[in-house]
Amino acid sequence: MGKLYARIFYQAGWTKINVCDLPDKYDALKAEFPNLNVLENGHLVSRRSDFIIYSVEAKFIDQVVKQYGPSTKVGAIVGGQTSVKAPEIKAFEAYLPPDVQIVTCHSMHGPSVSPKGQPLILIRHRATDAAFRLAERILGTTGSSLVYLTAADHDRITADTQAATHLAFKAMGTAWQTRTAYPWRDPRYVGGIDNVKVAMTLRIYSNKWHVYGGLALLNPAARVQIQQYAKSVEELFSLMIQERGDEFRARVLKGRAYVFADAQMRPLLLADTLLDQYTLSTPTGTPEAGGAKTGALPNSHLSLLAMVDCWYQLQLNPYHHLICQTPPFRLWLGITEFLFRNDVLLEQAIQAALYCKELRSDDLAFVAAASGWAQTILQGHFDSYQARFEATQAFFKDQLDAGRKLSAQIIETVASHL
Repeated sequence: MGKLYARIFYQAGWTKINVCDLPDKYDALKAEFPNLNVLENGHLVSRRSDFIIYSVEAKFIDQVVKQYGPSTKVGAIVGGQTSVKAPEIKAFEAYLPPDVQIVTCHSMHGPSVSPKGQPLILIRHRATDAAFRLAERILGTTGSSLVYLTAADHDRITADTQAATHLAFKAMGTAWQTRTAYPWRDPRYVGGIDNVKVAMTLRIYSNKWHVYGGLALLNPAARVQIQQYAKSVEELFSLMIQERGDEFRARVLKGRAYVFADAQMRPLLLADTLLDQYTLSTPTGTPEAGGAKTGALPNSHLSLLAMVDCWYQLQLNPYHHLICQTPPFRLWLGITEFLFRNDVLLEQAIQAALYCKELRSDDLAFVAAASGWAQTILQGHFDSYQARFEATQAFFKDQLDAGRKLSAQIIETVASHL
């Protein structure tokens, strides 16, 4: 994200841009950015810059600000790009001089997505009017849609939109790894909804583990979402294997009534023509765009049924947070809405969940993966999180580039229809 912002600022006409990275990356950074002022460390950047952004992993923000914060230029504006603001703000307050302005931010997308039109959270924590206007002007060059929040509201909303969403995608990937199954080769995962599931799962695992680890492990609000999602998965699966059809159906429909009560007044976030535009499954089993739509076998869509149950149990309305949407969240809500607002598709999922024995092993693998991920996150161990993430990442390594490219196409297509 630091490199993305440096390029954007330079293209916008800001010519005096000071940057640094780890000391062993100095020469490479200098070669990559010949038009920028590449410096050897954060002290040199901090002492001469008027607007400073810390683009570091969330778990290192305290350590890095402690090291370089005291060198901050008098009156400078300082912000960060971590996905969790509580530890970032705590570090800024602890280590920055009192004359420093604090205006922090969070781009709700990754470095491979164009920032134009994407939400950019702007947090005025400690700043004069003039300093805040300058931060707005600089960050406005990204072309993003500025959203104004407090640090606490940011962490609450990002937990609501991202915590369970990321858990679902990570659990699907781990379940496929456990089953030694590549979903683009399985007819159960053919079709618009599953196309998005697979593409976005591959997209998440194509990134570094810390992109999602910081939010999951350092945001206290995220723990509630993660715990409830895993619980919803387990409880729905328990009803499924006991074939308690009336109770299962009532629970699913109760969630639908709560989450989508006003949905009929809105157009679908994702049209079926969009969902079917890209197909991962081809005759050779290689992810590819533009393939023909084929008939899919039954699918319980347990991951989506549990998401709506999770929102219902926590009394969360996901539509209230679209202002802070990320591409994965919009697509996740889009396919969930597509399923629940189609009576035929939802009934097929309910029937498959209750009575299709061929799906039991896949659903069991997903339940175990969701529970395992939740336990890892709730224990708060970065090393365990990294090991679990990278094990699944290694399983998909040959298709991560293809999945990332296809998911980027899906995101771009969805953005063009907003």
